Amino acid sequence: MASYAKPPADIQVDAALVAALIAEQHPDLAGLLELREVDSGWDNWMFRLGEDMAVRLPRRALAVELIETERRWLPRLAERISLPIPTPLYFGRPSPRFARPWTIVAWIAGSSAETIPLAADQAGVLGRFMAELHQPAPADAPRNDYRGIALATRRADVEGRLAELRARAPALDHAGLAAVWAEALAAPLDLAPTWLHGDLHPRNLIAGPKGALSGVVDWGDLCAGDPACDLAAAWMHFDPGDQGPLWRARGPLSAATLARARGWAVLFGSILLLSGLEGDLAFARAGRRTLERVVMG
Repeated sequence: MASYAKPPADIQVDAALVAALIAEQHPDLAGLLELREVDSGWDNWMFRLGEDMAVRLPRRALAVELIETERRWLPRLAERISLPIPTPLYFGRPSPRFARPWTIVAWIAGSSAETIPLAADQAGVLGRFMAELHQPAPADAPRNDYRGIALATRRADVEGRLAELRARAPALDHAGLAAVWAEALAAPLDLAPTWLHGDLHPRNLIAGPKGALSGVVDWGDLCAGDPACDLAAAWMHFDPGDQGPLWRARGPLSAATLARARGWAVLFGSILLLSGLEGDLAFARAGRRTLERVVMG
């Protein structure tokens, strides 16, 4: 059975090390603001610095390229995206203390949409965000081997996960999921590549106390590719009956693009659910909801 658990860090970081890095490279900030560790993702350690900033450091070697992508491109994208994103404010260079690049970014207040689900009236806000983001990318924009690519290249992975879920989550509508996936595979790619976030699951969207979408974080998968990849977020966050404002705000989309988007929802939902079945209950709930919604329409 494949492992879907959070990978272990290949380096250890604590607040003392982060404080030393700040003192060494940004002495104007040293000792002036409270520093405390917050939840870290699969790729980066995260420390909150005061009330308005966060320090992000790669916890795995492969995340170095992801953080470099954010450093290069997020300041440019922030100019046209109306929602807050973690734009880099200070850069940290590799040093004997820590041999990887790191950043200090703007802190986005709120809780993840995993903790506070987006309210139904936020569908249009998410749609506007995607309309702002899904613009043509320059020729040197990063590409990603796992996001925004032809779904056929992910066929073996997805169908392997769906087979595993037939045994581990028998209550799902497996015939319905297979039909959605088959339709997605058959749908032609009819859009030019655009910028993508690439990973709009609930842990990467920030919500206010009443479920208002207040920011989008974790841009390590930023790339150019098929926008249907991001459109899968419709089923990760909203019931089909509440999605109308999202589609209107995002703008006209072909039936083929919507079919591919549903296929990406199957891909993400299966990953989230199987990750959750390894012990992450919040991911399990998110994955199951996504897969239940995508067969509804």
